[in-house]
Amino acid sequence: MRWPRRLAIVMSLLTGALIVAGMVVVARSPTTDDVAYFAGVVGVGAVATVVGLVVARRRPGNVVGPLLTWIGHLMVFLVTREVYWRVLDRQPRALPVVSDWVVAALRESGVWLLVAVGLLLLFFPDGRLPGRRWRWVPVALVVDAVAFQASAALDPTVYRAQSAEPVPVPFGTLPEGVLLVFGLITLLGLMALTVVCAASLVVKYRRADEVRRAQLKWLALAGLGLPATLIGCGVELVLVGRPAWFSLAALIAVLVGTPVATAIAMLRHDLYDVDRALAGAVTYGAVTAVLLGVYTAMSFAAGIVLGPKSTVAAAGATAACALALAPLRMRLQRRVDRRLYPLRQAALSAIDGLRERTHAGEAQPEELEEVLRSALRDPALRVGYLVPGVGGAIDAAGARTNPVGSVVPVTQGGVQIGLLLPGVGAASRELLRQVAAASAMLVEVVRLRLQLSGALREVEASRARLVQVGDHERRRLERDLHDGAQQRLVSLGMALRLAQRHIHDGAVDVDGLLDQSVAELGTAVAELRQIAHGLRPSTLDGGLGAALIALTQSVPMTVDLDVPDDQLPDAVATTAYYVASEALTNAVKHAEARRLGVWVVRSNGVVRVRISDDGRGGTTLRAGSGLAGLNDRVAALGGSLTVASPAGRGTVVEAVLPCGS
Repeated sequence: MRWPRRLAIVMSLLTGALIVAGMVVVARSPTTDDVAYFAGVVGVGAVATVVGLVVARRRPGNVVGPLLTWIGHLMVFLVTREVYWRVLDRQPRALPVVSDWVVAALRESGVWLLVAVGLLLLFFPDGRLPGRRWRWVPVALVVDAVAFQASAALDPTVYRAQSAEPVPVPFGTLPEGVLLVFGLITLLGLMALTVVCAASLVVKYRRADEVRRAQLKWLALAGLGLPATLIGCGVELVLVGRPAWFSLAALIAVLVGTPVATAIAMLRHDLYDVDRALAGAVTYGAVTAVLLGVYTAMSFAAGIVLGPKSTVAAAGATAACALALAPLRMRLQRRVDRRLYPLRQAALSAIDGLRERTHAGEAQPEELEEVLRSALRDPALRVGYLVPGVGGAIDAAGARTNPVGSVVPVTQGGVQIGLLLPGVGAASRELLRQVAAASAMLVEVVRLRLQLSGALREVEASRARLVQVGDHERRRLERDLHDGAQQRLVSLGMALRLAQRHIHDGAVDVDGLLDQSVAELGTAVAELRQIAHGLRPSTLDGGLGAALIALTQSVPMTVDLDVPDDQLPDAVATTAYYVASEALTNAVKHAEARRLGVWVVRSNGVVRVRISDDGRGGTTLRAGSGLAGLNDRVAALGGSLTVASPAGRGTVVEAVLPCGS
């Protein structure tokens, strides 16, 4: 175990013991004020102590952890000392009387809280000084604090608690003028050294990388609570004439928020977008200060004219503040963002600029990716678009994107339409969410354009495939006619010609030749019927239902058939028949199914043809397959064909064909 972690544990144990001792002291002479005062300060100190332990556990070699526990310990010590003096002043016999030298030595022990905060600023966040030239600062801070406390111990006007009786100084005294000058010098030295410690944060920030800068910003965010507390105190002075509950609550928030912000900076600096929080705090703090000034000026001016207690003056001042609030906040937000949140300002301005140029016809929405890369200083950032019918996200060129790491969704109307894939830039996830929301309209435009261009490409490809299928079918028909019926008819003609020539001389068996010709003619007719059936099944003459019944009778397994008696347009019925025929053929050949189902439903101007099986699944709508050809045929009618075939759970082929009611 490293020494900073051990020191934090020891300091925490001492703090716990001190809390127990303080509770015993308060219990000797409890009052409402003492109990509330002790509980409040101890609560704040306990938070600092626990946070320090967590930091020391996660960063055992860093001195920030023990410094936080020391701050918590000092808070508990100071409140315990104070209630001890109070109880001893009310009931001198309730507690042991502390010797005079202890009273004198502990008079200004609160100065060590300032030392602890200064050291925290000096060693935050990595536990090291900004450089070798800063080694004298912590030494000077401790020496100055010792000197200041010593000057207070030598002051002959030391009082115990609220007693009017002076306490003898056991260390001896110095001339009053010397003590005054010495105390003033040491006090000014402490103030100057504290400013130096705060300035070390600026030095670290200029030298730091993005992670260190985010950590320093978290501490700065906590530090903004002090001026916010002062502003709140000023508001209460104006409104009620004295500091009230808000000032106390704000002070407690600062005391609790500082160690918490330190822990977040040390352990989870990316928990939230600190730039956004910092810019928001500065903006609203500035707005509050300006509105307070406006309210004060308006109240003062109206009070001179209408009287100091005029309700009209108060209403007028309030109305002036309300009118100034919205434009003032927007202007201050833009100015603060440029200084404290440049990435957000640059990204939102770039998106607005691209939107305006696109509207004016000077740019294309597909430029969004390049615009965001430049604004967010992230050359690897990708913008993905979720196009219906395309598995996964694609970029503006139609190429697939491979999401790696964190992904920020882009939504519109509660539906995800795209995503942002950050690279190694400085943008936080919270900022990327804001950018995604701001760019949703552009993403939707690009997505629709990709969907339209994809549909047009698919139409062109479908037309090309239909032409190829038509050519293939024509060649097949030509081959079938040439090799089958045509050859038989030619042979039949030659046989008849031969019979004609020899019908009188008896050289040829005319009866046998005629019988053979009749047989050939029957075969040719059968082949022609088979070819014609491939073009359009003759069973469709009786309707789609009769054709599907005839089709399923040849299937060697159980088929559930549900077909309405409605008469359908010939093109729709033919397409529906071929969809069912292809799906049933695939199921018989490849699915290893035991049961099939065919359903045809007509409603709302469409005909739905659904074929299912309980086979092994795994069917895909791949190019060159029979289903792909049917997909083109269905699309030619303005319909759609879907195939759902999870492995081991059967296959469902469904075609939706438009059909007038």
